[in-house]
Amino acid sequence: MKTPRDLSKVHTLISDLFEWPQSKKDWEKYKLSDEQVDFFHEYGYLSNIKLLEEWQVDALNEELKELMDPEHPKHDLFYEYFSNESTDPNKVVFHSLGHWRITPGFHDVNWNPAFLMAASQLLGDESVRFWHDQLFCKPPKHGGVVAWHQDYSYWTRTVKMQHLTCWIGLDDASISNGCLHYIPKSHQWGLLDKPVLTGEMTGLFSVLNESQIKEFENAVPIEMKKGHATFHHPLMVHGSYENKSDNPRRAFVLNVFADGTVSASDEPLLRGVPVFKKGEKLEGQFFPVLLNREQEGV
Repeated sequence: MKTPRDLSKVHTLISDLFEWPQSKKDWEKYKLSDEQVDFFHEYGYLSNIKLLEEWQVDALNEELKELMDPEHPKHDLFYEYFSNESTDPNKVVFHSLGHWRITPGFHDVNWNPAFLMAASQLLGDESVRFWHDQLFCKPPKHGGVVAWHQDYSYWTRTVKMQHLTCWIGLDDASISNGCLHYIPKSHQWGLLDKPVLTGEMTGLFSVLNESQIKEFENAVPIEMKKGHATFHHPLMVHGSYENKSDNPRRAFVLNVFADGTVSASDEPLLRGVPVFKKGEKLEGQFFPVLLNREQEGV
């Protein structure tokens, strides 16, 4: 089959970056333990899960160089593209959505078996459907913040809330280079108003009570080696500080939801994606099933 210009038309692996499991036994090696799943549900996150080998990270970083070029010949396929989304003119946060449509490696990370097995378990052993991807890159010394926020506060146009976020480092993540931070158990606070994503770090505080603000003293930094991932609940309060180090902090994010999620809007869900009317199930070219548990016998 000739590979199309828009890779969203292909819903299988197209590179040699990953190998698809051929049996239930093959899937078993990727399973999280019951203790890991329980931790996720209690605290709202699960970190330090290895999803990529170093050679796979290297391959993705090569593709990333291409994708960050605003003159890329497939630039029109991005849902969103910000060479700098920071509201601070002295800081930089590269942020984009839709790169799975453009390069084979970032297309295939959606079908990484290690990611899908964990995602399915954390979604309650449901089949996993794609929502959208993201890139977040902070250059050395001048990398900006990503404000404290909940992912689902930006996604209320899709219901019911059965979403999951997976953040994967393309560099070692540390406090000095602006790693992700979580507020443990904040996924139990309910849905909060959304702040400006790359604005003031504490923009969310205006909608929190004193007790909740006090919990930020217990923020947990998620320091991980590159190729490792952290998963979090859609209501988990998280953010990341500026990159003060001499090295870049590059990462990609995979956002998924359980099969059966529907549109809550009559407006386009993503730029360039056909409208799904309110109540219509999300499926098809742009929202493919990544793991069908029944079909794969998982």
